[in-house]
Amino acid sequence: MALHAKFRGMSIANPQISPKPQGDTRPVIRQLDDSAINRIAAGEVVERPASAVKELVENAIDAGATRITVEVADGGKTLIRVTDDGVGMTPDDLPLALSRHATSKIDGSDLLNIHTFGFRGEALPSLGAVGRLTITSRAKGQDAAQIRVSGGTMEPVKPAALRAGTIVELRDLFFATPARLKFMRSDRAESQAISDTIKRLAMAEPSVGFILRDVSGGGDGRVTFRADPLSGDLFDALHGRLSHVIGRDFAENALRIDATREGLRLYGYAALPTYSRGAAVSQFLFVNTRPVKDKMLTGALRAAYMDFLSRDRHPAAALFIDCDPTLVDVNVHPAKSEVRFRDPGLARGMIVSSLRHALAEAGHRASSTVAGATLGAMRPEEPTASGAPRAYQMERPSSGARAASYAAQRPDFMPAPPHPTAAHGFADMADSYSGRVVTTPDPATDASVDAKTEHLPLGAARGQVHENYIIAQTQDGMVIVDQHAAHERLVYEQLKTQMAENGVTAQGLLIPEIVQLSDGDCARLLEVAEDLRKFGLSIEPFGGNAVAVRETPAILGEVNAEAMLRDILDELADQGESQLVQSRLEAILSRVACHGSIRSGRRMRGEEMNALLREMEATPHSGQCNHGRPTYVELKLADIERLFGRS
Repeated sequence: MALHAKFRGMSIANPQISPKPQGDTRPVIRQLDDSAINRIAAGEVVERPASAVKELVENAIDAGATRITVEVADGGKTLIRVTDDGVGMTPDDLPLALSRHATSKIDGSDLLNIHTFGFRGEALPSLGAVGRLTITSRAKGQDAAQIRVSGGTMEPVKPAALRAGTIVELRDLFFATPARLKFMRSDRAESQAISDTIKRLAMAEPSVGFILRDVSGGGDGRVTFRADPLSGDLFDALHGRLSHVIGRDFAENALRIDATREGLRLYGYAALPTYSRGAAVSQFLFVNTRPVKDKMLTGALRAAYMDFLSRDRHPAAALFIDCDPTLVDVNVHPAKSEVRFRDPGLARGMIVSSLRHALAEAGHRASSTVAGATLGAMRPEEPTASGAPRAYQMERPSSGARAASYAAQRPDFMPAPPHPTAAHGFADMADSYSGRVVTTPDPATDASVDAKTEHLPLGAARGQVHENYIIAQTQDGMVIVDQHAAHERLVYEQLKTQMAENGVTAQGLLIPEIVQLSDGDCARLLEVAEDLRKFGLSIEPFGGNAVAVRETPAILGEVNAEAMLRDILDELADQGESQLVQSRLEAILSRVACHGSIRSGRRMRGEEMNALLREMEATPHSGQCNHGRPTYVELKLADIERLFGRS
C-alpha cells in the first residue's frame, strides 16, 4: 500500500516500459525524466528567491571569491545576478556544472569530511530546471565561456567576454513551475529575506566583501547593503563586521566569547542581558562558518540567559562553533540549515557554560543603550511657532540685575553688609543661591572618602530622590540606581550561592505518587533521574511504564508531581534537556529575594547607599534585576552638558 502511494500520480512514462495488459488496474511504476527530477529537486533546494541567492553566494565563497556582488529585481523573482572574483570555470566545466550531482568539492568517498558550503551538486541544475539560467565564467589561463539553460533545456557553450571570475544570472525564477509563484510573498518581503541571507553570510566571512543592489526598474539600481572586506585579527574583523551588520549598539554591548572543549571551539559575541530583544531576531548561529537554524543550539542560548531575562525577552548573540567536520553531520536537510552533532550534549553544555561564565565576568555592567534611552527621554524644548529659538528671561536681564552682576564680578569688590539691598560678591551669594545640598558632616562620608569612591565604577552616593533612586557621582558623570531592583538582585545571588553550597532540601512524600507514562516517556524521564535528584526531585521505576515520585523540592511546597513530570517531558522533547525544576526553584528564590530586599519608599543613609554600590560592584549580574531590567543608568558628564547646551 505504501509503495502504491509513493508512485501514484507519476505521469511521465518511460517508452521502454511496455503498457500494462487490458483490464489491469495496478498503478504503473515509471521512470521520471531528468527534467521532472530536477524540478522536484528544486522544490527542496530552492524554496524562494532567497534560497537561490544563498546557493549561488555559497558557491562563490567556495570558489575563493573575495568580493561578491548580488543584484536582484522585483524581490529576486525576475532577476538574480551574482558576480564574483573566484577561480572561475573552464568551457569544459560549464556543462558538467549543470549536471545533477556533479561537484568539485567532494569526491564522494567521505560524506562526513566536508569543508565547503556546498557538496551535493544540486543547486545549479535545480535552478536551471525552474528558471532561465546563464553562467559566464573564466578560469585563470583560459578563455571565457558562457552557457544557458532554460526550463531544463541546455544550449551549447559559446565564447564570452569576461576578465575573471564568474557571473551567474537567473531570470524568471519558477517560470517552469508557475504554481510555485503563487506561494511567493510580496517583492518587499522577498527582498528582505535576500538581505537577511546576505547578512548572515557576511557575518560568517568577514574577509569577503559583499554588495547587494536592487536593480528593479532597470539602471544601476541602488545599493541596499554593503560590507567591505576586513583583515586583521579574527575577533577584530568579526567585531567590525558584526558592528556593521547587526549594529553598533550590539557591538558596544557584546561580550567576547572564546572557549574550547574536546575538539569544539566556541567563539563570537553575546550581548549583555540588558541589551535584549522582544523577539529572537538577533540570534545568529554558525557551525564551521555555515549559518544554521538549529533547535538544540537556540535552546542552549536560551538556557544560558534563563536566569537573566523574563520569558518575553530574547538574547542577542552571534556565535560560531568550529570543529572537525567528522564531528558534525551537515547532510541532514536539503537546504543544509540543520546540523547534527556526534555529541550534542557537549556542544550544548559548552554554549551554556561559556556564556554564563562571560556574563559573570561582566560583573555589574549594564548596556550603554540604557543610558541612550534615558538621554532620549530628556527631550529639549520644542522651538516656538515662529521657528526662532525660545529666549529665556536670563538672556534678557534687567538693568538692575546687570548692575548687580557686574558689581559682583569686580575683583576689588567688597560687600557692604549693613544695607539689605546692597550687591554681594560670589562668596556671599553662594550661601543664598547655591543648589548644593549640605548635610551634617559624617566621618564615614568625608571628602577624602568621597574622592576615593568617585574613582570606583559606581562612584560615591550623593543623595536619594523619591525614596527609591540613589544618585551617585562618578569621576566622569553620574549614576542613577534603582535601590529595590539592585538589592533584589544582590539578595537573589546570595540565595543561589547558598543553594549551590548546601544543596536543595527535598521533602519526602508520605505516600509516593505513581505516574503512568508511555514506554518512550518513561525511559526518557529515567535517563535524567540523576539530574532531577540534584534539584530535590526524586523518581524511580515502579514497574511497567510507571514511575514513583518519592521526593519533591521542599521550597516549592505542595506540588502536582504528575503535571510537573509531563512538563519536564515536553521540555525534553522540545530541547533535549529540561531546566524546568531548576527554573521553578530559581523563580521561588527570586520571589523570596523580592520580598527580602530594600523596599521602594525607604530612606537610606549615606553609608547604606555607598555599601549598596560597593556590593553591586562586587556581585556578578548586578547590572540587571531578576527580570532582565537594568538596575542603574550611567550618564556621562559630556552627555549631561549637551542636554543643557554647554558643549
